[in-house]
Amino acid sequence: MTGWSCLVTGAGGFLGKRIIHLLVQEEGLQEVRALDKIFTPETKEEFSKLNTKTKVTMIQGDILDAQCLRRTCHGISVVMHVASVIDVHGAIPRQTIMDINLKGTQNLLEACLQDSVPILIYTSSVEVSGPNSYKEIIQDAQEDQHHESMWSAPYPYSKKLAEKAVLKANGSMLRNGGTLYTCALRPTYIFGEGSPFLSSVFNMALKNNGMLPSTAKFSLANPVYVGNVAWAHILASRALRDPNKAPNIQGQFYYISDDSPHQSYDDLNYNLSKEWGFRLDSSLSIPLSLLYWLAFLMEMLSFLLRPVYNYQPLFTRHLLTLSQSVFTVSYKKAQRDLGYEPLFSWEEARQKTAQWIGSLVQQHRGTLKSKTQ
Repeated sequence: MTGWSCLVTGAGGFLGKRIIHLLVQEEGLQEVRALDKIFTPETKEEFSKLNTKTKVTMIQGDILDAQCLRRTCHGISVVMHVASVIDVHGAIPRQTIMDINLKGTQNLLEACLQDSVPILIYTSSVEVSGPNSYKEIIQDAQEDQHHESMWSAPYPYSKKLAEKAVLKANGSMLRNGGTLYTCALRPTYIFGEGSPFLSSVFNMALKNNGMLPSTAKFSLANPVYVGNVAWAHILASRALRDPNKAPNIQGQFYYISDDSPHQSYDDLNYNLSKEWGFRLDSSLSIPLSLLYWLAFLMEMLSFLLRPVYNYQPLFTRHLLTLSQSVFTVSYKKAQRDLGYEPLFSWEEARQKTAQWIGSLVQQHRGTLKSKTQ
């Protein structure tokens, strides 16, 4: 359990940074290599100020650069593969998403085999499981129920194929004659301070006099706090390095949620921000079935116009299903195998996120003030 090293891909991102903060406190960890395509000046400063004896090495590199991955994996004991492109709006080209999420993962697996890295933990997504239909109600889903996304949309499709590749690689022989052991974590919708998605929602609402967009009032989800997802990665690393626990975890995937109340995405946004005066749009909404047909028509129009014009639908059937379904999962398997218990309560998570939303409000007010001067 001592004298080990860890590589975190996507280390400069929302989740990656939280993993780094927890990881450097781990016993016997000699070095953390933080890999990302770009590190902001703020992230570089944040990592340089970490209070730890562990060596933190920031490596700017591309997950699609096989040679870079080979160099970065050399001498590493554990890889946490967090890097991916998340896109539910169709703003990023399909091939870009498939390349980074799938080909990047395949490159990393090959680097692990060639450089004899014995453990890889893959950050998957609940979207690998669904939901497939807003009409289908799934609550407290468990891993042995084999829920699987049927969408061809690039994000869930690429994550599903990448997770399958990672779990299939479990038990592969390493170049030094050892064995590669893998597992995958499927977090639900991740919230918390620094969330790029929440940032866009609240900045949009601030431009609309604090009115939150109501786009997911029919959903029921169990959101998970970013600190708890990071904690699950730490526990998975401990378990896979423990000879007694590892056999039960190798080649397995785990749903990661916490004790945040099951609620709609609209209610989550409101509950996180109401103390700052944000409010939900209470105007009448279009029936879900009609929205679904509108989405279908927009997708068909996009398909027909593609040879001459890149038309992006306002929303798609996939996005509508994601945002309006009843789909929750249970973390009992992670509790049993990894010893996972949420590190942060709902109230702690809510307060930390609300405090960060307050900083967005202050920034907005400062911007308005400077414009009027």
